[in-house]
Amino acid sequence: MQKIRKAVIPVAGLGTRFLPATKAIPKEMLPIVDKPALQYIIEEAVASGVEEILLITSPSKEAITNHFDRNLELEMRLEQSQKYEQLEMVRSISGLARIYTIRQGEPLGSGHAVALAETFVGKEPFAVLYGDDLIKGDVPALKELIEMYEKYDANVIGIQEVDPSIVSRYGIISYEDQKTGKIASIIEKPNVEDAPSTSAGLGRYIVKPEIFDALRDIKISVNHEYQFTDAMLLLMQTQDFYACPFHGDYYDIGNQLGYVKANIAYAMDRKELQDDLKAYMKTILDSRK
Repeated sequence: MQKIRKAVIPVAGLGTRFLPATKAIPKEMLPIVDKPALQYIIEEAVASGVEEILLITSPSKEAITNHFDRNLELEMRLEQSQKYEQLEMVRSISGLARIYTIRQGEPLGSGHAVALAETFVGKEPFAVLYGDDLIKGDVPALKELIEMYEKYDANVIGIQEVDPSIVSRYGIISYEDQKTGKIASIIEKPNVEDAPSTSAGLGRYIVKPEIFDALRDIKISVNHEYQFTDAMLLLMQTQDFYACPFHGDYYDIGNQLGYVKANIAYAMDRKELQDDLKAYMKTILDSRK
């Protein structure tokens, strides 16, 4: 069994729900307290044992590349100012992992984006992490998926249970064997009455390299995009997939409410912020009674 060494993170989306902020700033670079959202996701991958990461970007997202590269001028100024703590923090970013970028020239969907990673991945199994999905937990969510991959030597989809009223927002798992987590199929955004379960796939995947054959065979969808889910469905015909329930708190930071919730949750972990934040939230809530 091959080790999971590589991860692919598609970050080419326009982020239109966050306009006007994303007119000049990639949505993945919007801060969660004081750290770009994408950095949390990369740190999760690194903490799970990933050594090399490919970011699928777009021509308007040079800020992403710049953030994970060295900034010698900034480092020099921090050193001259004897701001050694900030200097170490800035330097550590470029040392997180071997990070590469490639541009998705056209907005043709998640399947098209992942397909661009074939040369980078080669013949290895690899992880896919979506840039809109932030998972906060004591154990990295991707590490939990890797452990299941190592148990079954199979493809893995990270899941959590969701309220039945919102299954239409997600890809929902149909089980062949719910006890082991073996997947029969995945249904993209079903109606409540058609949903086979409440297990939602939430932006973390381990897939074998044969996914690239499936990506070449899928058809473009009605919204003129190639969907990664369609490729996984095709691969399910010949390879096993397992659902891995991860235990962290999930935040969809691709929408405003999820983004605000994530900021509050991460701020509450900061000792220098939590007491003042609690007091402020109480004031706000009391004033709206």
